[in-house]
Amino acid sequence: MDRSKNDVWVGLFVLLGALAILFLALQSANLLSLSFQPTYQVSARFDNIGGLKPGAAVRSSGVVVGRVESISFDDKTYRARVNLELEKRYQFPRDSSMKILTSGLLGEQYLGIEAGAEEQMLAAGDTITNTQSAVVLENLIGQFLYNRAAEPAPAPPSAPATAPRR
Repeated sequence: MDRSKNDVWVGLFVLLGALAILFLALQSANLLSLSFQPTYQVSARFDNIGGLKPGAAVRSSGVVVGRVESISFDDKTYRARVNLELEKRYQFPRDSSMKILTSGLLGEQYLGIEAGAEEQMLAAGDTITNTQSAVVLENLIGQFLYNRAAEPAPAPPSAPATAPRR
């Protein structure tokens, strides 16, 4: 009887440890966000979202103020539509702007929101139109190489002048 009681406690301890490791793995991979704050939904349209994924953070001044809920493609305007869930305690003016940023050199992408100056605030269902697309590294490299190829080639160095012999 005493052995089976110990087995139950050890099993429960192992199960709690496995759940804690699973929770930490999901949190670190940004696949799980536990926020019990009330939210409101807004959307934004981008020409290029790069590697932005649902669940990515929405930050203002480095503070997480919401999450990307979903991403879809609008086949009428040929632009990406990003639906966001912002926490209600954070209010932003209607003329706020959004840009896709990268944390670190090759890190994950997130949305940065910069507050505008308008007095009227964003409400549920509004669309942010002032957006800046993701910077795609391949495009930057291609642009650099194209600009280097378009530059004129430097002139070859001329031979040093020799003094006349007497």
